[in-house]
Amino acid sequence: MTDLAIHHTEPIFLLRFERRTMLQVIPPRSGTAFLLDAGDLLTVIDAEGEQVGDLVAFNRHDLREMISSGRTFDYANRIFLTAGDPLYSNRSNVMLRIIKDTVGRHDFLLAPCSREMFQIIYSDADSHKGCFGNLTEALAPFGVASDSVPTAFNCFMNVQVNGETGAIKVMPPLSRAGDMIAFRAEMDLVVGLTACSAGQSNNFSFKPIHYGITR
Repeated sequence: MTDLAIHHTEPIFLLRFERRTMLQVIPPRSGTAFLLDAGDLLTVIDAEGEQVGDLVAFNRHDLREMISSGRTFDYANRIFLTAGDPLYSNRSNVMLRIIKDTVGRHDFLLAPCSREMFQIIYSDADSHKGCFGNLTEALAPFGVASDSVPTAFNCFMNVQVNGETGAIKVMPPLSRAGDMIAFRAEMDLVVGLTACSAGQSNNFSFKPIHYGITR
């Protein structure tokens, strides 16, 4: 990762422009993990366009509580989430809240890509470890086991769903260079974040993901 010190002169991170934020860079096909305190702002930026970032979150004080697509969909009554929507845990507590979204299309259906997924879907015998492998490695120092990695909130991922058949189709992201989604942490969290490794998800071009934490 690269640390780029920036100051809020434009409303890219919104709300707290007087604060200083370190902009972190996740290289293509890699991942990281970090801590958020309740009230922190996390901004995920697609710096170059058409790049997905897989995000997972855990209660820092009890790692058995984690982000849940099923609970979130239960309470939202829809599968496409945007500004104003909370992301719930498996215990029905709000973990993160989306406070700004310049794209409006993200995915919370599909699991992180993995070595096994590449082998099954793409018949890739020498496959990349994928977002699942990157998340597992990044989260291990925080005590998160690989079997605990849940379905991720896939920032900028564009999954189309046929309302009649239920068929899903992964399309190129709608995000363009500089698009962002910002979250407020509603509890103390351990967060994992990747620059996605799946070709189809990123229009077959692997690029970095930027993120910033404002405390």
